[in-house]
Amino acid sequence: MDQIVNVNEFQELAKRALPKMYYDFYSGGAEDQHTLKDNVEAFTRILFRPRVLVDVSKIDMSTRILGYPISAPIMIAPTAMHMLAHPQGETATAKAAAACNTIMIVSYMASCTIEEVASSCNAVRFLQIYVYKRRDVTAQMVKRAEKAGFKAIVMTVDVPKLGRREADIKNKMVSPQLRNFEGLISTKVIPSEGSGVEALAASTFDASLTWKDIEWLRSITKLPIMVKGILTREDALKAVEAGVDGIVVSNHGARQLDYSPATITVLEEIVHAVGGRIPVLLDGGVRRGTDVFKALALGAQAVLIGRPVVYGLAAKGEDGVRKVIEMLQSELELTMALSGCPTIDDITRNHVKTENERLHSML
Repeated sequence: MDQIVNVNEFQELAKRALPKMYYDFYSGGAEDQHTLKDNVEAFTRILFRPRVLVDVSKIDMSTRILGYPISAPIMIAPTAMHMLAHPQGETATAKAAAACNTIMIVSYMASCTIEEVASSCNAVRFLQIYVYKRRDVTAQMVKRAEKAGFKAIVMTVDVPKLGRREADIKNKMVSPQLRNFEGLISTKVIPSEGSGVEALAASTFDASLTWKDIEWLRSITKLPIMVKGILTREDALKAVEAGVDGIVVSNHGARQLDYSPATITVLEEIVHAVGGRIPVLLDGGVRRGTDVFKALALGAQAVLIGRPVVYGLAAKGEDGVRKVIEMLQSELELTMALSGCPTIDDITRNHVKTENERLHSML
């Protein structure tokens, strides 16, 4: 791993390590994959306004999310079926998160059980959920997460139906039986045509889900509830009205609606709408410590890392995941030093210039 100098290089290693079906499943986006590219490229259109002659001999990247301390504002996003990437699956990812003193959001569609992840190491963890047509299945998962010591529920709200992921359709992507659901529902789908993951989603996900269902979720758990999948100020305001404890600005890694905006481009609109009442996190396209800094400058409290974590896991297991997080942390530390920001609180809106501002200044 000595030759790996940035997070992007793990993608090529993962491509070599994984069967094509699984690599395509992790790496692919919806339809023309416009949003997939733009999630990453939108960061390149934001420039820094670095400040100099500031004492940056000590850099403190630590912060808190829902009151829980983390070493840096870089968390692990919920991504499905880690055992397709590595035999140890989510337990390896969880150990890496714990070693880096950060929070992992465990996917509802994890290969390992909630209990296996919880017992693998001592750490703060959140559970991401989908609401199934069979509410008893979702309710049982939430109860198990509570019992296993998970600290928050992250409800994904942008999947009334699964986005059209054409690589999975071509590959006839197999959906394995997930151990969390054994004895409850079958998740194993081997498609004669099309994607097994899509077939599973069509049979289980509840397309009738509305804002009222946050009340239902609140009625079955005392844990804080965050909603993931917000892309507009209108929905951000509705989320605040619904009494959620946090928002994740996300387009589902560009896997749902192609031509939805890159998340970094709508972050500020959502931050303004929320007005500091609840934390706003950013998911999508983060590949560098500079990206993390830009998200923080535009008002995010932390970012979530999805694909790079899976690529690190596929390439080098637990060590690979740890290396991905550590690389991003050390790049963020350097960016803070070179921008004149000794602490996270020192990062302000004045430290970045967006494309719109640059265009406006030319007029």
